[in-house]
Order: sequence, then structure tokens, then C-alpha cells
Amino acid sequence: MAFDGVLLNLILKELNEAIGSHIDKIYQPSKDELVFLLRKKGFAKRLFITIRQGNARLHFTENKYENPAVPPNFCMLLRKYLSSAKLESVTQPDFERVAELNFLATNEMGDSIKLKLICELISGSANIILVNNEGKIIDSLRRSDVETSKRYILPNAIYEYPERLKKENPLKCDFKTFCNKIAFENLDIAKFLLSKLDGFSPLVCREAEYLFKKGLSLDHALNEIKSFILEKPSPNIIYKPDGSPLDYCFMPINQYGNSFKNENFESFSLMLDSFYTLRDTQSRIKAYAHDIIRLITNLKNRTEKKLALRLEELEKCKDRELLRIYGELLKANLYNIKNGSEKAVVQNYYDENLNSIEIPLNPALSPSKNAEKYFKDYKKTYTAEQTLTALTELDLKEILYFDSVLDAISRCSTISELEEIRQELLLTGYIKSANTKKQKPVLNSFKEYKSIEGFKILVGKNNTQNDYITTKLASKNDLWFHTKNIPGSHVVVFCGGEDISDETILFAAKLAAQNSKASSSAQVPVDYTLIKNVKKPSGAKPGMVIYTTNKTIYVNP
Repeated sequence: MAFDGVLLNLILKELNEAIGSHIDKIYQPSKDELVFLLRKKGFAKRLFITIRQGNARLHFTENKYENPAVPPNFCMLLRKYLSSAKLESVTQPDFERVAELNFLATNEMGDSIKLKLICELISGSANIILVNNEGKIIDSLRRSDVETSKRYILPNAIYEYPERLKKENPLKCDFKTFCNKIAFENLDIAKFLLSKLDGFSPLVCREAEYLFKKGLSLDHALNEIKSFILEKPSPNIIYKPDGSPLDYCFMPINQYGNSFKNENFESFSLMLDSFYTLRDTQSRIKAYAHDIIRLITNLKNRTEKKLALRLEELEKCKDRELLRIYGELLKANLYNIKNGSEKAVVQNYYDENLNSIEIPLNPALSPSKNAEKYFKDYKKTYTAEQTLTALTELDLKEILYFDSVLDAISRCSTISELEEIRQELLLTGYIKSANTKKQKPVLNSFKEYKSIEGFKILVGKNNTQNDYITTKLASKNDLWFHTKNIPGSHVVVFCGGEDISDETILFAAKLAAQNSKASSSAQVPVDYTLIKNVKKPSGAKPGMVIYTTNKTIYVNP
């Protein structure tokens, strides 16, 4: 992530708003996070600091964090020293990822003392350290290992800054002179800039290289970036084509192309709040969905294996008619077959040419018993064929249902939507619950659209919603859409039998294609018909229906 020294510098400028405020409350929601409630007249904000691996940062936050019932030791120590302390200044040594919060506090004797809360937001060694006015460490969130650490971060040790690399200050650097010294031949510009300029993240260095390759001189590209820092900082989140957050920066980022979008925010604190909230939400969704996906995938794989074995057995049943013919021919030729024979060659009157046929016999059985055995095997095979045909149909329907669940999960954007699917699986018995009482599923909002004529269009997000829209909400003359033989959402245009335009039919068909397993395909077939032609068979899985009298339209989602 692009939490570089420059971004920290810009965030600390936002924190200047809090200078003069007092610490009202201190929380430690988790082992790596701290929250300070800062107050003064006309001002009350939460300051969030985290040193979690890959997420180290500090900023104002609108999010509310749970306060543990038993505060951790470091939180108790901060409350002892910093409760009611006044924030006097926030500083940063050059463009290091180190923020210093300078407080004026009162000790147990009632004397005023100066304290520093130093936030080292350096990847891999982030820490929060409380230092007294003599430069001695009172304590830290993470203590160093005496045997392996080069710096001692321990109580009563003298605080020393992390080792600094000799780099140019980008705000004081004359980029024209700086670039004249560069030999561009075979040079990885981004890596070179990263090694030479203080406070620039790999993302910013790559953006400078991108601007250079687009035709700007490198000094012009660097001065363009400097202008964003000094004159027009622009908090931006960069989103992937699927809408998930990729990164953030103090300026728009264009190196990824037009399919990646930038969103501008009013402040860097809002930007970071939004980015990490969205990313953490998506991580939770991914983790929550993982167990359901694994369950459904395992069930689908198991059903596919059963189906393969049943189809193999069904293939063997294809020859059952021959068993009946063998029995009939043996019965007609009993007088001609000797006991103990291993085979019988008889004329096949089922063949139009009346050719002879050789029938294998069990020599331990009489000719009549051999005939009986063929009839018995024929009956057994007939029963097996009927049973296997029914079971393979059930297997195919179950696989189709599993595909529909996986398709619905792929489009979930909230935990509540995943919870709907989980409730569906509980009701269908695929997930076992200690609570044997079946609960009625709580439905979240449907996807809703308006047609050009003003008709309401609803799109189901999962099988439970599909059933509800189609069988409960829609009337018999509303128009129903679904991708042909492809798992996807039910789409209903609530037109009540009124004429609808070709544009609306096309729009609804595109919605059906877009909300299906074929969303990334072209020329997707979509069936549509009136609701009165759509039936849900008794005992069918959620979302499963049959329909007749339909038309088909081919669309690009």
C-alpha cells in the first residue's frame, strides 16, 4: 500500500486541526490498534493508530471500535500518562514514516511534563513508543529483543530514530539538476527513483516512470508530482475493474489504464477510512464465503462422482433387450438343447434375415433354468435402468442447483447477502444446525431498476429471492426472464400485461445475462415468457422452475 512518507506528511497537516485538544478517552481495540478521543471547544474526533502488518497508519476515523472490557497493559499505561493531556504539536522527521505527537501532561505530583507518542509506521518494524522529556522510553507497544535487535526499544532506554537512508528531499530537490545526472540507458526508472527520493512509495515512482513514458520529461513528471504535494493534494483511491480497492495515493494514478478508476475524497482520513473499511469488509466477505464455497464445491464433486458411476451402470443396461431375446429363443428351442451345453446356436426369429445366433449357457443349469435366468436378469436390469434414470436426473438437478448457489455467491457484495444463502442451505439441509426449528429466511433488498416506460424491474440476488420474486411478488401477466440453461437470477418486469417496448425487453434480458454465470460471455441466450407459464414443481430446489411458451433473445451482458 502507498502509505509513504509524503502521505504521512499530508495526514499530519490534517492532524494540525487537533492541536490544542485534550485526550478524553484512550482505547486499545486490539493488540495492534489504538484509538484516542480528542476534544476541544467545537472539536471532537477519534484518532486511529495501527501498526498491524501491511496496514500501519494513523488518521482521524469515523468508524467506531469496540472497547475491550479489560484494557491491555499498554492501554492502561497510556491512560496513566496521557489522560487529559493536551496535544501541542505533530511533527515528522523529514519524510520518514515516523509521526511524533507532542503532549503536555500532568504527572502524579501535579507538575506539567512533556511527553512524546512516537508512531513508527515502517513496514515490518512498526511500533508505538511513549517517550519522556529526557528522551527515555517509558514503554512501547512492542518491545525489542535484546539479543537480536540493533535498537533497544525497552523501558528506560534512550530513544533512537530508526536508521535513515540517504535520500533526496523531494520538496527541496532541483529536479532538473537531479535528472541531468541520470544515465537513462537500460535504467529501471521506478527503482532508481525509489532508491534516491525520500518519502516516495513504489506506486508514486511507477507513476513518475509512466508519465515519462507517456512523453513528459522526467523532471517535468517529478515536478508535476511535487505540485500535488505542495499545491493540490488529491486523496484518491484506485479501484480494480471488479470494483475492489487496489491502492490509494495523494494524487490520481493512471498507470493501470482506463479500466482502473480513481475516486477523489475530501480528506486523507476519509480516504483511508473508506479504503480499509472496504478492503476489510471484502476480506470478511471472502473469508465468510470461503466455507460455503468449500462445502458446495465438495458436495458438487461428490455428486458428479456418483453421477459418473450411475451413468456407467446405465450404459450396461442398454443391452437388457438382448437378455429378453436370449430367454425367448431358449424357451422356444428347449427341445433342441442338451443338458450341460455351454452354448446354444439357434435361429433368431427377431432378425429379419433369420440369421443364427449363439447364446452362452451355464452348463450347471438345465436349458429351462438358463432361460429363466435370462428373464430374471432382464427384469433386474429393467428395474435398475428405471432407478438409475431417476437418480441421474436428481443428480443433474442437484449439480445445477450447486452451480446456481456458487453463481449467487460470486455476486455477493455484503455479509447479509451471504447470510441469506447460508439460511437457504440450512433450510435445504445442506448445512446442519443445532437449532432444529426451521426459520423463515429474512430477505434483503432486491436489485431494482426502472424500464423506459416506468415499469419496475426486480432481479433476485440468490435462489430464495428468485423464488420470492417469481412465485410471490409477480402476477400472472408480468414478464419473466432467465438465461437459457445457465445458472442465474430471475428477472421480472412488473408490467401487469401491458405492452412493453423492445428496449425494455432488451434491457431486462441484459440484466438476466449480467446476473448469471455467463456475465463475461457474449451472445448469451435469454428466455422470456409470462409468469403464468412459469411453474415451480413440488419438491423442487430453491430457484428451480419449469416454463413453457417462451421466446429467446441473444444479448451481450
